[in-house]
Amino acid sequence: MDIDAVVGDVGSFDPELLQLPELSPFALKASPQIAEDLYAQWLSLPQTGRLVKSLIDDATAGIPINALGNSSSANAAGSNSLPSMFQAGSTPPLSPRSSSGSPRFSKLKTSPSSLRSPLKVVSEPVREAIPQFYFQNGRPPPKELQEHCLSRINDLFGGHMDGLQLHEFKLVTKELCKLPTFFSSAIFKKIDTSCSGIVTRDAFVRYWVDGNMLTMDTATQIFKILKQSDSNYLTQVDFKPILLELVATHPGLEFLHGTPEFQERYAETVIYRIFYYINRSGNGRLTLRELKRGNLIAAMQHADEEEDINKVLRYFSYEHFYVIYCKFWELDTDHDFLIDKENLIRYGNHALTYRIVDRVFSQIPRKFTSKVEGKMGYEDFVYFMLSEEDKSCEPSLEYWFKCIDLDGNGVLTPNELQFFYEEQLHRMECMAQEPVLFEDILCQIVDMIAPEREDYLTLADLKGCKLSGNVFNILFNLNKFIAFESRDPFLIRQEREDPTLTEWDRFAHREYIRLSMEEDGENASNGSVEVWDESLEAPF
Repeated sequence: MDIDAVVGDVGSFDPELLQLPELSPFALKASPQIAEDLYAQWLSLPQTGRLVKSLIDDATAGIPINALGNSSSANAAGSNSLPSMFQAGSTPPLSPRSSSGSPRFSKLKTSPSSLRSPLKVVSEPVREAIPQFYFQNGRPPPKELQEHCLSRINDLFGGHMDGLQLHEFKLVTKELCKLPTFFSSAIFKKIDTSCSGIVTRDAFVRYWVDGNMLTMDTATQIFKILKQSDSNYLTQVDFKPILLELVATHPGLEFLHGTPEFQERYAETVIYRIFYYINRSGNGRLTLRELKRGNLIAAMQHADEEEDINKVLRYFSYEHFYVIYCKFWELDTDHDFLIDKENLIRYGNHALTYRIVDRVFSQIPRKFTSKVEGKMGYEDFVYFMLSEEDKSCEPSLEYWFKCIDLDGNGVLTPNELQFFYEEQLHRMECMAQEPVLFEDILCQIVDMIAPEREDYLTLADLKGCKLSGNVFNILFNLNKFIAFESRDPFLIRQEREDPTLTEWDRFAHREYIRLSMEEDGENASNGSVEVWDESLEAPF
């Protein structure tokens, strides 16, 4: 081996490979020229020449070279280490250091061989396998869960070798799928794509077990069952089959079997209420995220377990449907199932101002589904009535905020508030009521809402206050404004007795009693109409 050739590669060596205890490796790295000079000097030492020659002779003779870099030949006998470039006593002694605090000693402890080997030993990093966390078609069920489900499937399909018909499928829906029984038809049709009227065991296993439906959460299961195969959202039409099955099978709705028209209206009303509260984007496309964030799944389970449908206050109460439909029917004088401005102005015994009714019919808060110009359809009325009677919920706050925000800039200024309050003030004067000046009203609103900035209100300000619904009553509903000012102790006591009930729940309950008493003719004997008009409706 030519030692001069080795010297030519000095620049490519890592200074740490020199392993000089007399010098700091950081100093060598900072000044590469020092490392080059020291390495050249080391190669020129006689001991280095003898060591290299002995290594070459051993390699030629086929004698193995040990890890210390020492030769087993006589030429290298007694040489147990690499020769030092510094003569003894030529460098000052290092100050004493604690071995525990020295990075050099820590490194030497963990890798003793690094003192003896001229080359660094680089170990390959251990690659940890990351388990699969995304499954395009859902996470496969664990083996134990799959075996348990298959055993239960065998029990339910055991006596039906040819498969189950639709009326026999409810037990599968309830016990295996853990879903409401009125989903039976929807699941059955998803599996029986050929419309044979039979679902076999193997077909159910392919859909429920092999399709990984078993491991999905309830909301995802319902979403996949109801949606169309080429869509990633739910529409109102997708809910129609399960609602019609609910009407046909629920014991609390048996009295509707003789009136198909009202079965249809009830199903439509429930769907409208679902989309009003759950479809927050308002585009008629219910996403899986919206479905999971809402309380629809719990309401469906409650409706399936409760025989009295009126106790299911969320979405499914028949009494709530009855109140909505009767209100619409009262206003629709020509019964063409459409309402115009003059019809709507009579709502709540003329409680609303003309200006707010104009804003509703300008379709600013929500586009009408009615195809007739200047007319509101039944679905539009459902959205309006839910917003009017429960101004504490977020959909209602968004609905009325858009109405008051005349310029659509996302804030309510004092000028916009005054524009709507002017008509309220005029109505109070006509009724000989003591008028409340707008300046006082504005101070009251600011104190009530406590907005971030006192010169305008934002939707976030209103959503952050439980009394924000009263702001809209002050601006355009005189009946509720006066009721709020009078602080009816009866209504306050009702709210405290059951705080879980919403404003809509209390209103619908009172109205259902009034409407049912009118229908029974009891108003003629006990004057119930006058009582309800005084306590619930306008004071004029």
